[in-house]
Amino acid sequence: MIIELIQANPKTSIGLIATLVSFVMVLVYKYTTNQERMKEIKSLNKQYQEEMKLHKGNPEKMMEIQKKVMESSMEMMKHSFVPMLITMLPLFVLIVWLRNIYAATEIAKSWIWYYIVFGLVTNTLFRKIFKVH
Repeated sequence: MIIELIQANPKTSIGLIATLVSFVMVLVYKYTTNQERMKEIKSLNKQYQEEMKLHKGNPEKMMEIQKKVMESSMEMMKHSFVPMLITMLPLFVLIVWLRNIYAATEIAKSWIWYYIVFGLVTNTLFRKIFKVH
């Protein structure tokens, strides 16, 4: 019954599915990362960008700042690794399932693009609503 409903309204259903998945992913990310530290790292990276603008003509200073940027980026990646692991396997399973469901619809060739666009928009929206860094 659910599959028939999804296939009968493919654009609406892909929008709802992408919204639901984005919501869950943002919540997983919010509660599996240290949000205070993530905010600090983003703030540091903004400072480094400003410093790089000031020292464009000084290659030694630029290398020093780029080294700091790399260190903070690596730390941010470490913090993001756990939520990525938690969400990737279910997401792959969902994508395969959706591919099979939408194969018999009018959006068979473009459903993934609908999913990506809805997902990006709703993910950004949920990150702002829940103040996720």
